[in-house]
Amino acid sequence: MNTEIKLPELGENIEEGVLVTVLVAAGDSIAVDDSIVEIETDKATMEVPSPAAGVVKEISVNAGETVKVGQVLLILDGEAQGPVATPAAPAETKRAATAKPAPGQVSATTPAAPAPSSVPAPASRERGSVPAAPSVRRLAYEIGVEIADVPGSGAHGRVTAEDVKAYSKQLHHSRSAAPAGGITEKPLPDFSRWGATEAVPMNNIRRVTSEAMAHNWSAIPHVTQFDKADITTVEAFRQQYKTRVQQAGGKLTITSILVKVLASALKEFPQFNSSADARNKQIVRKSYISIGVAVDTENGLLVPVIRDADKKSITEISIAMNTLSEKARNKKLALEDMQGGTFTISNLGGIGGTNFTPIVNWPEVAILGIARSSHEPVFVDGKFEPRLIMPYAVSYDHRVIDGADGARFARFIDEALQNPMLLALDG
Repeated sequence: MNTEIKLPELGENIEEGVLVTVLVAAGDSIAVDDSIVEIETDKATMEVPSPAAGVVKEISVNAGETVKVGQVLLILDGEAQGPVATPAAPAETKRAATAKPAPGQVSATTPAAPAPSSVPAPASRERGSVPAAPSVRRLAYEIGVEIADVPGSGAHGRVTAEDVKAYSKQLHHSRSAAPAGGITEKPLPDFSRWGATEAVPMNNIRRVTSEAMAHNWSAIPHVTQFDKADITTVEAFRQQYKTRVQQAGGKLTITSILVKVLASALKEFPQFNSSADARNKQIVRKSYISIGVAVDTENGLLVPVIRDADKKSITEISIAMNTLSEKARNKKLALEDMQGGTFTISNLGGIGGTNFTPIVNWPEVAILGIARSSHEPVFVDGKFEPRLIMPYAVSYDHRVIDGADGARFARFIDEALQNPMLLALDG
């Protein structure tokens, strides 16, 4: 007997979603609650479990399609079902395995994820061979978890988002218990004793950002170098050529010019274009230069990457930035658009502030933060002149970069901005 598996209700007021990945193939034997597809909605990305067991006879949808609630996803051959590779767990056990443990506890039914230093990942299990959905790989990457180290609880050892979070939490507790570990989070007090409160759940982007920033801050010994750059000349340069760049399809901004400046700086200072491999006690230097540009969206901070920035002109960088920023704000960024960065820039000048300390975006080792520019009196040739001054800060990983090199890197940026004609506009 054939059984149609349809897209179930995904939540209140959600009528459809985009099919990100089909997690099974024709001929696969699946059990009840095995994940069969990954669906992305306006609110979240989730894996859809199968309500029935059997052998996959036909798949009715393809990745990239918009699927409506009630639409057939696949057809199971119920009569052909036999022993499946992963026996279906009882409903109570399955719920217990996926339930979030209380703070400071590990679920008794979920295998505790071992710390990588005590139990290494199997030698035969490489990153590319780990069965996991793209969104799960992205989650692991952004919170600093090696996907190959995570034990999978899904069908055929498939790693789920809950597996990654449980493993990350176990690492956090292990580090907190160690003498040199991080700070253990304490439960919040009862704020209702003093007035009304409201608990607002984090959306996916905010949750992932929160986890990534906590990891980055605790794992990287930060130093921040503050400086100011005279951008009077570069602003005149920008005003002179902005129409030309706009006609080419881009928007000439201080940020796009800075991307070009940074590409030159990273060639001059290759230690800023590297990653610290603490496990193997080595520094990985990259021969490519790809710069992430933080974009503020209504859903949170996203960081699309300008690939091979050193090989692009300022015009090409401006066009790429304009395209990626629009994709970010319209929720059109693909996973690959936010991968492979070697350095990050965050510009808050359009909002305000005199300076800030940006957090390094692991596994990178440095980040540039830009604050609002303003006119200041500068003593030039025996008299004061009004000059446009831009405050900026370079945060870096002190395991890889010494303070003297941090200061030299900052001065390189300053000097390059004072001589923008040294940067070719078209190549």
